[in-house]
Amino acid sequence: MISEEVMKKRLGALALAAGMVFGAVGAAQAATEVKMTGDARVYGNFFENRNYTGWNKTGTKTEDTFEIWERFRLRTDFVANEAVKFRLGVKVEDTWGYGTFTAANPSAAIQVDLAYLQFKVPNCTDIEVTAGLQDVNLPQSGLFYNSPVWSDKMAALTIKAPLIDKTLGVLAGFGRLIDTNRTFDTTTTQKGDELDAYFLALPVTVEGFKATPWAMVAVAGRDANYTYKDTTDVAEWGNTFANTLVSSASAKNLTTPGAVGYWKNNQNPYIWAGGAFEVSALDPVKFYADVIYGAGAMNDHKAAKREGWMVDLGAEYTGIDAVTPQVFAFWSSGEDKSTRNGSERMPYMRSQWGPGNSFLFDSSQELGKGSNMYTDPVGNYGIGASLNNISLIEKLTNRLTFVYVHGNNSPRAIRDARVNYNSAYFAMGKDLTSNEYVMGLNLDTKYMIYENLAAVMETGWAHGQFQQSVWGHRLVSQSESNGNNAWKVAFGLTYKF
Repeated sequence: MISEEVMKKRLGALALAAGMVFGAVGAAQAATEVKMTGDARVYGNFFENRNYTGWNKTGTKTEDTFEIWERFRLRTDFVANEAVKFRLGVKVEDTWGYGTFTAANPSAAIQVDLAYLQFKVPNCTDIEVTAGLQDVNLPQSGLFYNSPVWSDKMAALTIKAPLIDKTLGVLAGFGRLIDTNRTFDTTTTQKGDELDAYFLALPVTVEGFKATPWAMVAVAGRDANYTYKDTTDVAEWGNTFANTLVSSASAKNLTTPGAVGYWKNNQNPYIWAGGAFEVSALDPVKFYADVIYGAGAMNDHKAAKREGWMVDLGAEYTGIDAVTPQVFAFWSSGEDKSTRNGSERMPYMRSQWGPGNSFLFDSSQELGKGSNMYTDPVGNYGIGASLNNISLIEKLTNRLTFVYVHGNNSPRAIRDARVNYNSAYFAMGKDLTSNEYVMGLNLDTKYMIYENLAAVMETGWAHGQFQQSVWGHRLVSQSESNGNNAWKVAFGLTYKF
C-alpha cells in the first residue's frame, strides 16, 4: 500500500515531467537559432617611456615596461527568423597575473560588451531597427579609420533605411550616454544629470563617388558625471568627458557658482556637423577627405564655450599588387591665448581616429592595449605617409607608416589651464603647443598561420620636443633624459571564429 507522502512525491514528479514535456514542445514551436562568433588575442607588449617620461601623465606613477595582455570576445546571436534577432556580446580582457588572469585566486571580470535587439519593419524589410547597447561610429572616410567625435559602444535606438535604392540612405538614432542619478535625483529639485545624443547620417553613393553628410546634437546636463574615467585605458589619459567636451575653465568644477567657467544653464546643447568623402572615379588613385565642425555651451558663460574645426585629406594608389602607397594630412583648430573666452578646440566625446595604424594615435591597432602614444588630433595638425598592404611573401603582409604632428595651441593657454584650472586637462605629448612637435614611425607585420589564426607584430617609435615653461622642469627633463623617445614592440596571436 502506497503512503500518502509517497503518492504526493510521485504526483509531483509526474507534474514536473509533464511541465518539461510541454515546455519542450513550446520551445520547438518557437525555435530560436543560436549563432556564435568571436575572437581572441594574446600578446606580449614591451613599451618603454610611455608619455615620453616612463611615468603616467601627471608624473605620479612609474611604468612596468613588459606585460602580457589577453582578450576574449564572444558574440551570440539569438535568431528568431530572418527579420528578428538579439545579440549578446561578452568580453574578458586583462593582463596575465591580474584580475581574471590571477593564478589560484582570480577576480572574475566578464563585461557585457553588446546587448541589442535588431529587427526589420514588417512589410518593409529594408528598414532595420536596432535597440540596445551597440557599436555607434559616426561617418569617417576609409583612410582615417573611425570618428574623432564618437566611435564607441552606446546604449541607443538606431534606424537604418534606404531612401533611393543603391544611391541614398539614412541612419538616424538617439543614445543616452550618461544618466548619473538614474530613477531619482538627489533632491526634490530636478537635476540635469543626463548626456543624450541625437544623430543623423545621409550616405550618398554614385559611381566613383561617395559622400556622407552627418550631424549630431548632444544635450549635456550640468549635473551629469563628466569625470567618468575609462579604467581600461592603460595609458591613463583618463578619457574624461570633461577633458574632451568642455572648456578648461569649466572642466574643473561645472557646478560651483562663482568659478570662471561654471555652467549657468541646467542643460547645454552641443552640435556637430560634418561630411565624409571618398572619390574613386580616378581609380586606381583614390581620394579621401573629412570636414567636421563642433560647438557647445555657446549660450552659457563666455569661458564655458567651446567650438572648433577639424579637416583631413588623403590619397592612395591601389594599382600595385605588392603595396598600397598612401599620403595624408590633417588640421584642427587650437586654443588661442586666453582661457577666459572659452575653448577654440573642437569638442568631442569618444575618439578613435588615425591614418596608417600610426603609433601616435589610438586607431586600428590589432594588439590594442598599450598600443600607441594617445596623441590628440584635436588642437594639432600633421602630415604623413604609409606603405600599406606590403605583400612580397605569401600569407605575410606589412605596413610602414611615418607621421609628423605639430601643435596648434597657444603655450599661454595651456600653461594657464594647468596652473589655474586643472593640471590634468592637458597632457604633455598628447596636447601640443605651437612650439612643440612629435613624430612617430611604426612597422606592423601579420602572418596568416591558418585562415583564421594570425601571428601579429606591431612596433613603434615616437620622438617629441616639449616646452619646459608649459609642462615644468620635472616632466620635460625626464623626457629629455630618455632622448624624448618612446618605444614599443608587441607580438602575439589573434584568432577569429
